[in-house]
Amino acid sequence: MKPDPQTDDLFPDAAYDMVVVSNRLPVDYVGGEGADTRWKGSPGGLVTALEPVMRANDGAWVGWTGVADREFDPFEHDGISIIPVPLSADEVEEYYEGFSNDTLWPLYHDVIAPPQFHREWWDAYVRVNRRFAEAAARAAGEGAVVWVQDYQLQLVPRMLRESRPDLVIGFFNHIPFPAYGIYSQLPWRRQVVDGLLGADVIGFQRAADAGNFSRAVRRLFGHRTRGTVIEVPEHDGDVRHVVARHFPISIDAAAFEQLARKPEVQERARQIRRSLGDPDVVMLGVDRLDYTKGIRHRIKAFGELLRDGRLTVEQATLVQVASPSRERVATYRQLRDEIELLVGRLNGDHSTLGHAAISYLHHGYPREEMAALYLAADVMLVTALRDGMNLVAKEYVASRFDDDGVLLLSEFTGASDELRQAILVNPHDIEGLKDAMVEATQIPKRERARRMRALRKRVKDNDVANWSATFLETLTGTGKIQPGVPDPLRSAIIRIAEVERMLVALDFDGTLAPLVDRPEDARATARARAAIERMSEHEDTRVALVSGRALDSLKDVASPPVAALLSGSHGVELQLDGGGVTIDLRENELTSLERLIEIVEEAASSADGAWVERKPAGIALHTRKLGATAGAALQREARDRVERALPGLSTRGGKNVLEFAVRASDKGEALTRLRQHAGADAVLYVGDDVTDEDAFATLETDDVGVKVGQGKSLAAYRLRGPDDVAELLELLADARDASR
Repeated sequence: MKPDPQTDDLFPDAAYDMVVVSNRLPVDYVGGEGADTRWKGSPGGLVTALEPVMRANDGAWVGWTGVADREFDPFEHDGISIIPVPLSADEVEEYYEGFSNDTLWPLYHDVIAPPQFHREWWDAYVRVNRRFAEAAARAAGEGAVVWVQDYQLQLVPRMLRESRPDLVIGFFNHIPFPAYGIYSQLPWRRQVVDGLLGADVIGFQRAADAGNFSRAVRRLFGHRTRGTVIEVPEHDGDVRHVVARHFPISIDAAAFEQLARKPEVQERARQIRRSLGDPDVVMLGVDRLDYTKGIRHRIKAFGELLRDGRLTVEQATLVQVASPSRERVATYRQLRDEIELLVGRLNGDHSTLGHAAISYLHHGYPREEMAALYLAADVMLVTALRDGMNLVAKEYVASRFDDDGVLLLSEFTGASDELRQAILVNPHDIEGLKDAMVEATQIPKRERARRMRALRKRVKDNDVANWSATFLETLTGTGKIQPGVPDPLRSAIIRIAEVERMLVALDFDGTLAPLVDRPEDARATARARAAIERMSEHEDTRVALVSGRALDSLKDVASPPVAALLSGSHGVELQLDGGGVTIDLRENELTSLERLIEIVEEAASSADGAWVERKPAGIALHTRKLGATAGAALQREARDRVERALPGLSTRGGKNVLEFAVRASDKGEALTRLRQHAGADAVLYVGDDVTDEDAFATLETDDVGVKVGQGKSLAAYRLRGPDDVAELLELLADARDASR
């Protein structure tokens, strides 16, 4: 329940269901004191993505106001509770300008500039991170979701987990994460990685960044990693699964297009071209003034094109918007001086009356002016030397509702992973960059339109709302699941279909077959069966059914192909090629099994609608026909009885089922054995139950895991139900046939 600031003394210890923690708040201080304090909203993609989610979930935002040596009380702004965290002027200098932006920023951007390592900066970083963590812990309700943002707060997840283990904690890194050879230079490398491992889900812009982080975890701590899952040992001996994978951020594409469609914005775009002398080609660069953005490289390349006569100032002009950035940091002041000297020399050498070679603008612009600039530009130059994403590239694409314009994009940006129809360049290769700039001016209109349509579809389909929804769905296991096979999963299936030997491992109930009241009535959908039969005909594609059912029951309801591999009773039973695996229980296990059956059947007899399923090495208590409350109560009673009589027995909960086994196994162990038997180069695993998480945890980097339905999962992809699974299997069968 969201508190009332009028009655709860400005809610210093409020209980919010969702808390976002970032270095800066989504508001800027305008002026005033006390009750007359004035704030204005800060435009930005992160705010756009999270505002509706936070309003729907009683959210609070924790962060710094941007004003040093001032403390502000919590307040409301546009329906969001704002909780300011104070910073002193010294902390701004040491934590923010120092450690965050003169140590971590250059280090994480591949040491394009040398990072500075100072112990007092690190001490300030720890101190400020703890203050943010304490503020978030006070604000968060029991079991709340806390989403920590970016590199300035990498210690907060671990601090939160130690003080509030009940919280669901996510972290998103908006900048790159470097390769270990670079990252290892950081004197506090272990502390930072350990801080991040306090989260349940750690998000990165690119798959390569997530891979770099997982390798750092292995090198520094030796934790086991499988695919996107990291196994983190806890102090109590348990192992916690942390998901570290990429969630590429995006923009509010619809808002940018709407802005660009305004008649006054289009008229402003025409004015801009006229003011530039109506050249044939307007090239545009839009960046923060930062050494990672490759501004010097593009200006150098453009100057050489003018020098060599491949372009003239009457034909082409370059507009460079370089908004001020971190001007109190010496490296940035030096960069500004270098850029302005370079621009001055180039204009002096090549400009003519009425035709400037470069229009250099060292200030920011409102979004309307940016949209006009995007419409005015024939070629957008994004030549970053290293960039987590680069949203300017996506803003340009979203603004080009006319399906015109060319995007020239550095391959060292996260955006290059998605925007493949751009002209991709290595900005360090000046000759290659020059050739690409000339190529961009010569692409025919029809080809420009084809490329831009593809780029726009990608940006619109994967906007910032989709980014936040995907991350929070992974973190919490909730969210709307659209019907059909989503594009990212389609791409993964087409990729995995290319491997030489493949294992397709599938859960049955709730995955291939819709859930039914009577287990014996379950049947796979006809489309799924047909796709499985197609794949089973080929020796290079092995199909396995991996179920919690006993093998006899699985065979009865699934009628699997002769060539199928089978796993029943959560891996206790395996049937491979040439026969089955006989389960020979020891005498003490048989005795325990008899006693177990007696206890559970007695408990089940007290509840009308509960039933017991016997298995070769255990027993399952089904409570699907009972209500949620009655079912949970019966399961607790059965668990208590079994623990008193047979302590240490293996137990496993599922969807409306509680299972006991005298011989422990799980679907992860079964999948590992099936992979080895099949000699598979890659695995597709699809399942809907919590018991399938053991299998998802064993998947490797090149594998694909698909969770069916709602619920937290280690799987990277999600489908709505068995009909969508059937569509997925048909897609795989087609792709597998095409790859032969």
